[in-house]
Amino acid sequence: MLLNIITDLIDIKQEGSYWDFKRVWYTQENKADLLHDIICMANNIENRDAYIIIGVDEENDYEIINIKDDINRKNTQKIVDFLKDKKFVGGIRPTVYVKSFLIDFKCIDVIVIKNSYNTPFYLTDKYHSIKSNNIYTRMMDTNTPKDRSADIHIIEYLWKKRFRLISTPLERVKYYLERPDEWSNSPVGFESDKKYHNIFPEFSIEYTLNDDGNAYEYYLFNQDDITPHWRKVRIFYHQTLLTELEGVSLDGARYFTPTPETDGISLAEIHNWDIVFKYFVKDSLRYIIHQFYYEADGDDETIAHDRFEECILFFDSEDEKESFKKYVLQKWDNKEQYTKTIILPYFQKIKGYKMEVLEEQYQNVQILREMLIEYRNIKIKL
Repeated sequence: MLLNIITDLIDIKQEGSYWDFKRVWYTQENKADLLHDIICMANNIENRDAYIIIGVDEENDYEIINIKDDINRKNTQKIVDFLKDKKFVGGIRPTVYVKSFLIDFKCIDVIVIKNSYNTPFYLTDKYHSIKSNNIYTRMMDTNTPKDRSADIHIIEYLWKKRFRLISTPLERVKYYLERPDEWSNSPVGFESDKKYHNIFPEFSIEYTLNDDGNAYEYYLFNQDDITPHWRKVRIFYHQTLLTELEGVSLDGARYFTPTPETDGISLAEIHNWDIVFKYFVKDSLRYIIHQFYYEADGDDETIAHDRFEECILFFDSEDEKESFKKYVLQKWDNKEQYTKTIILPYFQKIKGYKMEVLEEQYQNVQILREMLIEYRNIKIKL
């Protein structure tokens, strides 16, 4: 929890390589300092989120200062707008947001600079005292001076981070899978469909071609051919198996995807799922592979892909998923208002299955999809 992280850092009573204290907000005359601090934090070499904690007086034993009425105070949108017109290389800017907390009944703000692989962040055009093409970072509790660049070994580290050369093999392959055009097919085999990375062929991905069971899920019934074809997705680094996921070939093997994750919501205190749904979290390995295997053809594969996605929830993060589940608990008693436009596909009877359960799962996901749109619209307005 972010509040716990921030209070722990304040308790240390010293600044560090990924956190900095400010007594009050930056003034209009100190805009260059704000930009400089954000860039330094975005290029921190701890490979983690960084924090500018506003409302802590270093000169007075790190006393908490109430900044609620600070006339220079900024929210997330104002910080984003401030960064928007700065000329960053490649047009890629640090991702930042502002969180407020009460500590000892006093308000502090925290500018959170998200960890990113897009390092190094630097400007192509000078901004006040911030030099163009200078690469700034933070070492221990000290920022790189504005008239200098970081030491060469730090700059090398930041470029290696961008190209995942300091990452684990699984993190690297995740990055490579985001670029499907950089992969080629291995010679066709009888047991698997295999691809390798063109530049780093030690990385490969395959899915098996033999059926692995005959279980049914609700989303199969949204296809013309409901026959299940379950597969295994395997990712290798050289001969080492990095991970294995479930996969499914849909609509008579016209379209392949890793299977989505499963979660649910309990409507009572008993921890049984009353509402079950399938989902992907964007930027997760499973979602990236889902994107990797889709080649839009405007025909059978596209139809199967679109029908599959009609049955799945997509979340921006795990936090969004958990927050949405709480929202659903507040709205579920009025679920009927979301069912007016739902049309169920034909659920062919399958021996050994309670078809009404599968139908209910399908309908509940359609309700959840409508609720998710509503939830996001409310969040935007807030």
